[in-house]
Amino acid sequence: MKLPVFPTIALGGAVLIIGCSTAPYDEVRSPKAQQELARALVGRSAQPPISCLPNYRTTQMEVIDDWTILYRDGGTTYVQNPRGGCRGLGNGVYTMVTRQFGTNQLCDGDFSQLVDLRNGMGGGACVFGPFTPYTRMR
Repeated sequence: MKLPVFPTIALGGAVLIIGCSTAPYDEVRSPKAQQELARALVGRSAQPPISCLPNYRTTQMEVIDDWTILYRDGGTTYVQNPRGGCRGLGNGVYTMVTRQFGTNQLCDGDFSQLVDLRNGMGGGACVFGPFTPYTRMR
């Protein structure tokens, strides 16, 4: 039996597209990451989220996992949960490269590229969400 050419090509294209799609990357924090986050925030209480991180300093950044980055500024710890996660950041192979233009702040909606430290190749990008400040309880 011979199939018409157009439907065969269309069916093949649909199968190809479906095969290339990926499932959403669900946020799953490991027990180890949960413990690290809890330890970092012990004795602190969450404040309302803010859109920009004041006085951004890369030396005071800690990656918990693909879903959680901490920034410290004095007595405040800011929790950043990138939108959709930052796949590969938590394994230590990638580093974040952020380019800032005319400001020293990171803001909600800013992009950061991931670079593989072993070979210098790009590894994707992350989009920052709002920053949640955690301050010491009195």
